[in-house]
Amino acid sequence: MQNTFDVLVLGGGAAGLSLALRLPEKLSIAVICKDVLQENSTNYAQGGIAAVLESDDSFAAHVQDTLVAGAGLCDLAAVKFTVENAPESIQWLIGLGINFTRSDDKNYHLTREGGHSHRRIIHSADSTGRDLEETLIRATKSRSNISVFENHIAIDLYKHDNHCLGAYIYNEAEDRVDAFSAGKTVIATGGASRVYLYSSNPSVTSGDGIAMGYRAGCQVANLEFNQFHPTCLYHPLAGASLITEAMRGEGAQLKLPDGTRFMPAFDERGELAPRDIVARAIDHEIKRLGIRHVWLDISHKPAEFIREHFPNIYQKCLDLGIDITREPIPVVPAAHYTCGGLKVDLNGQTGIDSLYAIGEASCTGLHGANRLASNSLLECLVFGASAARHMLASGVSRPQQPIPPWDDSRVEKAREEVLLLHNWEEIRRTMWNYVGIVRSFERLRRAKSRIDMLKVEIQDYYSRHRVNRNFIELRHLIVVAELIVEAALKRDKSVGLHYNIDCPT
Repeated sequence: MQNTFDVLVLGGGAAGLSLALRLPEKLSIAVICKDVLQENSTNYAQGGIAAVLESDDSFAAHVQDTLVAGAGLCDLAAVKFTVENAPESIQWLIGLGINFTRSDDKNYHLTREGGHSHRRIIHSADSTGRDLEETLIRATKSRSNISVFENHIAIDLYKHDNHCLGAYIYNEAEDRVDAFSAGKTVIATGGASRVYLYSSNPSVTSGDGIAMGYRAGCQVANLEFNQFHPTCLYHPLAGASLITEAMRGEGAQLKLPDGTRFMPAFDERGELAPRDIVARAIDHEIKRLGIRHVWLDISHKPAEFIREHFPNIYQKCLDLGIDITREPIPVVPAAHYTCGGLKVDLNGQTGIDSLYAIGEASCTGLHGANRLASNSLLECLVFGASAARHMLASGVSRPQQPIPPWDDSRVEKAREEVLLLHNWEEIRRTMWNYVGIVRSFERLRRAKSRIDMLKVEIQDYYSRHRVNRNFIELRHLIVVAELIVEAALKRDKSVGLHYNIDCPT
């Protein structure tokens, strides 16, 4: 089936929807979601959005905090561009009706998170991502020019003479591959944290856009820098439950089983050190003591304060039998954020004409070797706006010819689905064991040998069988896993999120 639009947006999170809403209603826009519209990393983000909104703060301070967290590998122009456009993005959201939390004086409440020198995190209690996504979805549904395709999974981009003309999309409900032609195509598919065995992210974050862009010829950068969130709830029934960094910003302390704090021994900033330092400290203590988790304790704060500032976490833990107003929370690190991706400029442009990448799938240079807390949603909003402006300035016109239809006449329906599941688990376990928080060249070489073997198996399967959701994601995952390992092998110094015991810092 052929579909033609002015703009094709792959992804329905903060980046994709903010771009679609910044474009005029005269343009026809398709938004592709591999699950329901709400199922994306934006919806699960808890902390907030970093922006300079008070007179005692400054752009220079926000820039400096970002550079320090990024271990000197940020692109200064990208950092300044993002920080300076932050207030406008916040005002745009307020105009859409988002319900940011207010203080008793009726001003917006700003919290502080690790790595920030000021309170500059505007938020909606402890569910900013959910409120942001709901706000964007409401606005999207009010626009007749935006068509949302749920349960559609991107397979590959279509390129001719270095010009992207659209993509092939698997329609899961109809079990067929449709061709989507477009004047402009946007990759906003999120990160690749599900390449790891344990992740705070929803299952949709399998690196789809990064893999498709790379196969099409885009440059990638900084994929060795994978952020592990220090505090995910450790409980067999919790799933991917994040404990927001804002809790440490409000005074929560990390403790060992005997109740002693350990972060001051690793960094003078204690619990407010950047995430890579906190994650490595927790990993070190877990391995040193042979324990399964550490504790995050905010019970010394007034109970009403805890329930007011962290209502969702409070209720989630209470449902599992943990009263965080009286007892600590068991926590472990988990893969959380992909700091690298498809290399783009300040307009979100890749090296392929008419192809943009925004949000976590991109590498703008903002994050460097480590992401500063709450800069991620900000990046989605700022680059969604800049990409939209660039599209309009350069002109949007539909392709004169639709892309060729997908041909699967020579392949058979998939058999032995269990083999795909085994490959899926092996990739993620290999990445967790050998390419995780702490690495070595021996571990990386071992990971590479296993990934090389799996790549051959997956390519052979692809040549003989029709696609389905599990296989499409697996095909994307193996590409991203290979790129992460290759990047980690080439980085000969430990810096930021890349910590190799064989390399100096």
